[in-house]
Amino acid sequence: MAKLLYRLQRFLRRTQLFLLFLGVAYIMAGSVLLLQRANLVVTHRGATSPPLSSLPSLPSPPRALGMPPVRVGGYGGRSTQIMARGQGYKPGSPLDDRTGTRWLMSRNLEIRHLRRRWFHSLMTEKDMSQVERSTPRRNVPQKGSYMGCFLDNSKERALKGSVSTDFHKMTSTMCQDTCSASGYQFAGLEYGSECYCGNHITSLRVRDEECNLDCKGEKGSPCGGVGRLSVFTVEDVLPGQRRYRNVRYRGCFREPEISSSTSLVHVLQPNLTSQSCIEACINKEFPLAMLRSLDCFCGYATPDFTLHEPAEEEQCSQSNTTEASLPSTLQRFYQVYQTPVQDSRCTERKFLPEKSSSLVALSSFPGAGNTWVRHLIELATGYYTGSYYFDGTLYNRGFKGEKDYWKSGRTICVKTHESGRREIEMYDSVILLIRNPYRSLMAEFNRKCAGHLGYATDQHWKTKEWPEFVGSYASWWASHVLDWLRFGRRVLVVHFEELQTALVPRLRSITSFLNATVTEDRLLCAESNQDGHFKRSGARRPTFDPFTHDMRGLIDGLIRAVDQALRDSNHTGLPLEYLPR
Repeated sequence: MAKLLYRLQRFLRRTQLFLLFLGVAYIMAGSVLLLQRANLVVTHRGATSPPLSSLPSLPSPPRALGMPPVRVGGYGGRSTQIMARGQGYKPGSPLDDRTGTRWLMSRNLEIRHLRRRWFHSLMTEKDMSQVERSTPRRNVPQKGSYMGCFLDNSKERALKGSVSTDFHKMTSTMCQDTCSASGYQFAGLEYGSECYCGNHITSLRVRDEECNLDCKGEKGSPCGGVGRLSVFTVEDVLPGQRRYRNVRYRGCFREPEISSSTSLVHVLQPNLTSQSCIEACINKEFPLAMLRSLDCFCGYATPDFTLHEPAEEEQCSQSNTTEASLPSTLQRFYQVYQTPVQDSRCTERKFLPEKSSSLVALSSFPGAGNTWVRHLIELATGYYTGSYYFDGTLYNRGFKGEKDYWKSGRTICVKTHESGRREIEMYDSVILLIRNPYRSLMAEFNRKCAGHLGYATDQHWKTKEWPEFVGSYASWWASHVLDWLRFGRRVLVVHFEELQTALVPRLRSITSFLNATVTEDRLLCAESNQDGHFKRSGARRPTFDPFTHDMRGLIDGLIRAVDQALRDSNHTGLPLEYLPR
């Protein structure tokens, strides 16, 4: 019996030790799993970023980027090599790969992925909406009268005038000022960031509680909701005292043979003047106001009335003064004005309904008008464009594809300024946008000094950063074109200046290259809304010529090299205005 009790006691002691060992092992195993999980998350987040040792070496950027200055004297070295490449350029010829090196530190892959990782780690819009709903509202003084909360959807807008977006600074006052400057009576805000204008509210009013989102730039101020529009009246101004921006005279045009095809609306106006006709068409939310003798018409540009073939101005003068005595069989002429009303036929945009299997680049040198062309493509096709980078300013102003991953396949094309072989070969085709290097260099320098819509001062042009900038960036302008011609698989060359002078034909060729089905009405709508929100006001230039004799010698040599390369690749050469005179 004693032996049995001893064995039992020894067994229990061993069991206690065994259970203790199991407990310790369980705790250690849990700790190891937690450490491995944390390591897996870190590894996954950094998986797309190559090790620093594998990154290509970069030359010293210009001092304008905040880096140590580069030597500019004589503008030689790399530029001489590029000129030689252009003179003897043959597609597929063995050229020096080093000439395609990227020049901007912001293009560094590690920095780009860190920026994207930081951005996507922020709260989502859904989370923000929940926070905003739970935040007690405070009374914020409003500029206009609050009309209430109204239904709104993309197929039937409550306000059918112009549309603007600011995902960062939108306020009710900003929206009202925008609508007032364009001659509208009502301003509506939706999703906390979208501003709609109009002269007529075409939807039903709902409970004010359904407009439960604050403005992005003004907490406590109602800015609509999901499918809900907070509507304000703008300041009342007596007719005849309104001052509109962007009203411009388009010219004298012949009445189309089938006048009904233009969808013109006849407006009866006593004591008709151009000002009263423009106001009447703005009130009816039409982008065009047309005068013919004592008649006022409102409407849109159509395939039968494109406004591409103006008549002599004398025709309108004679027609308007003698129309009563003219036979009805003779054609008449309109004096046409562009009102500030936004053509609403092409304002709706969305992501591609199905993921695209082909990746199309919209490539250009910085300052060549990439943002403007993206705006035109989105208007013409109705689909968002993407970006290889992330620019918060562009995203805040309505370029929603800016936030989307550039290889997602949800955007119709992707903006890039890259020109290395590896980056070029990632794309199946490219729209290569080229602009006069003199204008491109000035536009990019303006952006670096004063942002997307600002201008550099005379003091900026006189600093040593400007010659350093030209010394580095001028050769990049040339190498960018040469590298895409060499490594690009399918290339459509588009000249910025041709888009300005013949927008519809060039935009038609771009949409055809993108395999997008686009109606003629949509192209004309894009032409009507071509300015967008990223056009610098006026054409302010420095009071002196910023380009020295040495700078012009460098740039002119690069122009010749690129022109020859384009011709050797069976493309049209550079426009004549580029070439040295």
